[in-house]
Amino acid sequence: MNKVFFALMAVVATVIGIFSYKTITELPLPEYALYYQQSRAIKSFEFTDHKGQAFTKKQLNNKWSLVFFGYTSCPDVCPTTLQNLNFIYDELQAITDHSQVLLVTVDPQRDSQEKLAQYIAYFNSEFIALRAGHEVLFPFARNMGLMYAISGEGGDDYLVDHSASLVLVNPAGKIAAIFKPEQAVGRVPSIDSDKLLSDYQKIVALY
Repeated sequence: MNKVFFALMAVVATVIGIFSYKTITELPLPEYALYYQQSRAIKSFEFTDHKGQAFTKKQLNNKWSLVFFGYTSCPDVCPTTLQNLNFIYDELQAITDHSQVLLVTVDPQRDSQEKLAQYIAYFNSEFIALRAGHEVLFPFARNMGLMYAISGEGGDDYLVDHSASLVLVNPAGKIAAIFKPEQAVGRVPSIDSDKLLSDYQKIVALY
């Protein structure tokens, strides 16, 4: 009797395993983002947020983080991106209420904590703005697969070239995907919100 019972249990376990594997492997993959099936590690770092609090790798844990590089004097890409993220923030939260949006300034010389606090609140009070010196910022950017470069020398009137991409960090604090902007002549590079939401949902489901 016991042998028959255990044999039946083994068959049931096998069937469940096959079904679970089939279900997982049939989940749709992201269509638009650069998705890393093996998520990429992020090295330790320490920023200061717009409230003056330390922000380290620990603050990435148990959250889905959309990380964007920008600065308060940016004339086009930054306000467009942050505005678009604000428009879809409720939908991001509906997919997972562990979503957070992080703006990392690439202009720590001009972007003080107070300036960042005022700037980020204009778009969404739940967004987080981060700053650090270039000795922290540059290796962090390289680790995230992003870039920035200051254009012009001297004075306070300069621009900063920076990536318009969004990096998605998973709740394990690793890079899961990169959303790249669409380029069109005469238009500000921006990420299609519908495509972002579609892939965001798929990536969260695959985690």
